[in-house]
Amino acid sequence: MNDLIRIHESDMVAVALRPIRTGETVPVGGADLSLTVTEDIPMGHKAALRDIAKGEKVIKYGFPIGEATDDIPKGSHVHTNNIRTLLSGARSYAYSPTNPVTAPLGDLTFPGFLRGDGRVGIRNELWIIPTVGCVNDVAQKLADSARSFISGHITNVHAFTHPYGCSQMGDDQEHTRQILADLCVHPNAGGVLLLGLGCENSGIAEIDKRMGPHDDSRIRRLICQDVPDEIAAGTALLRELRDLMEGDERTPCPVSALTVGLKCGGSDGLSGITANPTIGGFSDLLIARGGSTILTEVPEMFGAETILMDRCENEEVFNRTVRLINDFKAYFESCGQPVYENPSPGNKAGGITTLEDKALGCTQKSGSAKVSDVLSYGERVHTHGLNLLSAPGNDLVASTALAAAGAQLVLFSTGRGTPFGCPVPTVKISSNSPLAQRKQNWIDFNAGTLVDGGTLSEKAEALFDFVLGVAGGDKTRNEINGFQGLAIFKTGATL
Repeated sequence: MNDLIRIHESDMVAVALRPIRTGETVPVGGADLSLTVTEDIPMGHKAALRDIAKGEKVIKYGFPIGEATDDIPKGSHVHTNNIRTLLSGARSYAYSPTNPVTAPLGDLTFPGFLRGDGRVGIRNELWIIPTVGCVNDVAQKLADSARSFISGHITNVHAFTHPYGCSQMGDDQEHTRQILADLCVHPNAGGVLLLGLGCENSGIAEIDKRMGPHDDSRIRRLICQDVPDEIAAGTALLRELRDLMEGDERTPCPVSALTVGLKCGGSDGLSGITANPTIGGFSDLLIARGGSTILTEVPEMFGAETILMDRCENEEVFNRTVRLINDFKAYFESCGQPVYENPSPGNKAGGITTLEDKALGCTQKSGSAKVSDVLSYGERVHTHGLNLLSAPGNDLVASTALAAAGAQLVLFSTGRGTPFGCPVPTVKISSNSPLAQRKQNWIDFNAGTLVDGGTLSEKAEALFDFVLGVAGGDKTRNEINGFQGLAIFKTGATL
């Protein structure tokens, strides 16, 4: 086994696959050489493969991840103390298509829930969705009492509480309305109780306007101010939904009906080597079978955006990708914040140095397929293939946005670990084996074994098989733990 790995032949740095001590001479995979390190190199961190001059661009993944702020001797630790970002604000781009081709594969099936509108769910859950935070406690109490409904046909009951729905304006208010409407018509929900107060800005009538075509027989509505006893009234409506859902059964459904969200959080220096490329391989396999994937967390595309732009299906999609990137940079600047205030302390501790470093690893999740479409925040997928979705990097907000866009499950890679779950099954994929061994109650799939042997294609196939099991009913750790929540993108003033 190699102790260091060079990802691309032009890289100036190699990543440690285990902690390496000062003075050790170790082999470098992908470079056919050995390196004597002059400083301790923690797992996931970078060592210089040659002398790097002050002001020189530092190359990793075959692209710049920043520039050296000091002379960096061969064998030394390359990190935040001697690299800085090269990122700035909005910029111009040229369309240079690479025209990637995805060879089609035969479709497969899995046991799913076919809905009245033709979409497919992988769960048959009863969801209670408050229009406003004022009725959160009512929603939770109704969900607690309705858990007795869980059976072989009804897989779970959730109240998706949130603090919004009133005292909002502009895009901020629209975000809340659209995300709630998206969830009301999500195929994983066999029944939905839309629960309002009665005096809020984003009441039931506003949510209804944004649902679009759907099977309304599976939605019930309750305005709490209009009834003497909201618990009794809500329970009666939930029983109606239960009676409908008890007739739902899993039937063979095509894998092409799957839409899967792609997300990473708590990343480390191995995320872009193991977990994210494995997810990228999965994405290519699903798209080759007619399915769809969604890549989001736009601020973590900064520094790697041209890779995605060059894979755009046509110039129109390219232009929308340019707007996606530049509009998000403008959003940061409108708030008086730099576009590069990233990575997080945990990312840095795990070996990620700059936002470019993080982005080049993050975009590995997109695989090699062409970019088929670009979605606004709250917009649902309507084009098969790889979609880009406008949403921030925040784990809970971005994962909720993926679910609202139509993802029946989310693949979430992590090098540091996290327990949360979004409204849909959230598969946690570890980038390193120590995390998978230490946090078995969080991690569903270990991609860290790639450093011990095996091929990326084998690992991607294994993940594909794992996802088919989840789609067919196997529970993820977040489901077993009962961790399933909602977060909405807050962007404006509160009245």
